[in-house]
Amino acid sequence: MIELRSLHRYFGQTRAVDDVSFSVDKGKVFGYIGPNGAGKTTSMRILATLDLPSRGDAFVDGFSAVNDPDRVRRRLGFMPDYFGTYPDVNVREYLDFFARAYGLMGAARRQSVGRIMGFTKLDGLANKPIDGLSKGMKQRLCLGRAMVHDPAVMILDEPAAGLDPRARIQLREMIRELASMGKTLLISSHILTELAEMCDTVGIIEQGKLLAMGSVAEIRKGLAARHQVRVSVLEKADDLAQWLASREGVELPRQENGDVWWEHSRDQHFEADLLRDMIGAGFRVSAYTAHAISLEDVFMQVTEGHVQ
Repeated sequence: MIELRSLHRYFGQTRAVDDVSFSVDKGKVFGYIGPNGAGKTTSMRILATLDLPSRGDAFVDGFSAVNDPDRVRRRLGFMPDYFGTYPDVNVREYLDFFARAYGLMGAARRQSVGRIMGFTKLDGLANKPIDGLSKGMKQRLCLGRAMVHDPAVMILDEPAAGLDPRARIQLREMIRELASMGKTLLISSHILTELAEMCDTVGIIEQGKLLAMGSVAEIRKGLAARHQVRVSVLEKADDLAQWLASREGVELPRQENGDVWWEHSRDQHFEADLLRDMIGAGFRVSAYTAHAISLEDVFMQVTEGHVQ
């Protein structure tokens, strides 16, 4: 449903998007991750037919954003990171305006506006001026505007920016519901823990180049990832630290506040075997916690913090 093919976009000497290619299947949620200035918004603007690539192409539902922009717009909903509000316009009027802009008429338009207000939980605020909405309600309104024509593909640029925890949770639930309805979503965000919960796959971009793509687990397999383990024992913590120091593959064993910490670069089978041997050696283990590498960890390992 979404495909970028060797996409390039240059602004003078700056390569905002530099040979980026990826695809997203129907009903999937794709997380687009990168520091500010990495090329995320430029890529999304090209997909949304708001900019043209220097080279390459972008496709939505098989249609080129360069050669078939009108067909792409009928299939795409775009939620930018900032959207304008109009004075003296209420929620219903705002959504009705965009429904008219998409060519919806009569009963179909009224049904669409009613459906969107119900989905975004804005029906109780239908007559409220949009200038008086909270940040969270404005984000819902912008999401509703993007889906008023029932698009198959949705692009959301920093949808959770500035939201309080409750509003972020509610937005996450709406995104999951959209995916369950068969819609394909591309989301950029700096809140990596939430992307990890929502997304089927992620793409990490820096300085215009796509550095990694796949599920967090798939990307982790391609990294020389270090894992940290904490072990609590009822007694003999110092003896356990010395015992671990003699084991092949165990790195940096140390005792801290009664717990023993150690690191390794191997898989879960190694951890399980070591725990078995630890208990067999007579250590009374009361807790054994392995720190799985998170999306934030992956991001920090893949990127280098460069900007352009």
